[in-house]
Amino acid sequence: MKSNRPETSFTGSDLCAKSAREVVKLLRTKQVSPEELIAASENRTAQVGEQVNAVVTTCHDRAREKAAGLANLDADHPGYLAGLPVGIKDLSAVSGVRMTKGTLGMSDHVCKDNDPIVDILENRGALVVGKTNTPEMGAGGNTFNAVFGKTRNPWNTAKNAGGSSGGAAVSLATGEVWLSHGSDLAGSLRTPAAYCNVVGMRASPGRVLGGPGPIGFTVEGIAGPMARSVADCALFLDAMCGYDSRAPMSLPAPDAPFQQAVETVDCNVKVAYAPTLGGFAPVESELESIMQSALGQLAGEGAQIDEDCPCMDGLNDTYITLRGQVWASTAGRLPQEIQQHYKKTLAENIEVGRNLTVEQVMDANVTRTTLYQRMRTFLQSHDVLATAVVGIEQTPVGLEYPTGVDGQVMDSYIDWLKFSYLATTTGLPAISVPCGFTKSGMPVGLQLIGPPRGDAKVLAVAHALEQVVDIGQGPIDPIVRL
Repeated sequence: MKSNRPETSFTGSDLCAKSAREVVKLLRTKQVSPEELIAASENRTAQVGEQVNAVVTTCHDRAREKAAGLANLDADHPGYLAGLPVGIKDLSAVSGVRMTKGTLGMSDHVCKDNDPIVDILENRGALVVGKTNTPEMGAGGNTFNAVFGKTRNPWNTAKNAGGSSGGAAVSLATGEVWLSHGSDLAGSLRTPAAYCNVVGMRASPGRVLGGPGPIGFTVEGIAGPMARSVADCALFLDAMCGYDSRAPMSLPAPDAPFQQAVETVDCNVKVAYAPTLGGFAPVESELESIMQSALGQLAGEGAQIDEDCPCMDGLNDTYITLRGQVWASTAGRLPQEIQQHYKKTLAENIEVGRNLTVEQVMDANVTRTTLYQRMRTFLQSHDVLATAVVGIEQTPVGLEYPTGVDGQVMDSYIDWLKFSYLATTTGLPAISVPCGFTKSGMPVGLQLIGPPRGDAKVLAVAHALEQVVDIGQGPIDPIVRL
């Protein structure tokens, strides 16, 4: 079945239109130089920056300086990027570069040192060319803040690009960079990927380094890769992996590179499909139909698709407790001169954490383990669990969050992101992969959740789905709407 992807144009350079893997091969064979790529990225950001507002702080001269040291790096590493320009979300520190975290109280902050994730990427040949936009402190599924303003969806600039890695997703979709770093607590890698027709992966906790931050033992908020294809995402995940003593939960790189999982297409997989997670969250009928169609195409190539779902009892309260602890322990402990600027929804999240009882914390620790064991057992008979990323089509860019989905009222500003809760709470790998477009021309993503440490399996199934559905991965010129 042919895709209903809208007709688009791309007026960026031929280099910007290539995949990350293609460009890395050109770099390795010296058919293109890092300096040429930096210039191409810089020109493309200048071309579309005002339309979408994705890369909000640039550092191209710093990237040119770093390019001079590439000869001293390990070119044999499977994740070696060989001088490829990348974006870093404006929650992570890059030495000598402004980091605002989207809050007025940090609008002039310049970092002295890199976060560990930036160190490991630069040691693997990545060249940071800019910081991508995020909602304040990364809180929310719509990317806007008082420092830089709104990031707009390139498929319709009047619409929400998702969050909190909205700038990262848009920078990929418009061809400003080939790979872009993000992070995820409530779907912040997955929602913007689904909303912008790119790939966002929340890997198993510890696979990707986080910041040195005040809660280094947390497994809820983690960094991860975003790309325009699953294969490029696997490359970026290989570049991000590795142990660093500054990140106490970090894991050694796997024995086999994640790129091996996407070298072939294997549609002989077993997929459990739960469009609403057993009634846990609502989905608009059009989105559900698009997801079913994509899985139907996979079934046509040999996959087994079963509608099934484990019990979700306790998931909502457990996730809200875990999330509250994260916010109260991080943004809630910054100096008052920073906190005084926080938007209402962020301040409310922090208060939830501050007001938790010991009983709630204990219940959350017990219930998350119960949920994990349910999922572990369930996924012994399925390769992945497929579900929605979000249940609603992209909303207007000026709307912070929807108050209802498919006729159901949302009780809080994160209720519409409930599909993100399961992977975060249970520590399972999950990916958002493009699967189609709505009648209005907006992208739809499908979420695949894998078994414990099943990152390679998630990538393999996502790659198969991507190849079968084949809705295109190239960057686009922003479709400007008022």
